[in-house]
Amino acid sequence: MSETAKTPTHYRLIAAFKAIGPYLRETLSKDGSYHFDCLSVCVDDAKSPEDREFWGWWLDLALVDGQFEATYQIGRYNQTGEWILESAPKSAINEINRTQEVFHQKLEATLKDKFELAVSIHDDSVEFV
Repeated sequence: MSETAKTPTHYRLIAAFKAIGPYLRETLSKDGSYHFDCLSVCVDDAKSPEDREFWGWWLDLALVDGQFEATYQIGRYNQTGEWILESAPKSAINEINRTQEVFHQKLEATLKDKFELAVSIHDDSVEFV
């Protein structure tokens, strides 16, 4: 972003993040801080839909010094709609990593192409292999 350019507004960022796909949790986001998640793998698809839990990832994206820092976590999305930091089984890891990588590529491209902003991975972020 050039020296004279300003950081895009919260509303322009929200619109761009929504265009990436169904990952943005707008109600959990505020100006400069955005929350995303992805329910990648059903824990037990034999359960009725309202009782299902999912393995997946979530992301807290924060604007720091003119660029975004991404902190990803992996865990289980429980029946009450909360993320639990928990190791996913090996059978779910490949799909969780795939969905996270696809999302992150779209996020980087969107921020770079539309706003000339970069994304770095925060040190506290879980490593995706």
